[in-house]
Amino acid sequence: MADVIDDKIKNYRTAPFDARFPNTNQTRNCFQNYLVYFLSDFHRCNKVLSGKGQDSSPCEWYQRVYKSLCPMSWVEKWDGQIEDGSFPGKI
Repeated sequence: MADVIDDKIKNYRTAPFDARFPNTNQTRNCFQNYLVYFLSDFHRCNKVLSGKGQDSSPCEWYQRVYKSLCPMSWVEKWDGQIEDGSFPGKI
């Protein structure tokens, strides 16, 4: 089972289809994935697996999802806003 998951993570190319965002413009999808996947799921996944002494590499999937959708300039801006305490989203 773990081998199958590792293969899927290695062969991952782009974010899966999300029915909540059916339109061509993926701006909201990008922002939502940044909020949900990176800020909560990625860190929660790392914390749980690291706490159990397991490899946390499967958690990188969450990071790949938003990185495939979002321009890096946006991500860098949001990361800076989080550090400054001026990020517009609810964390």
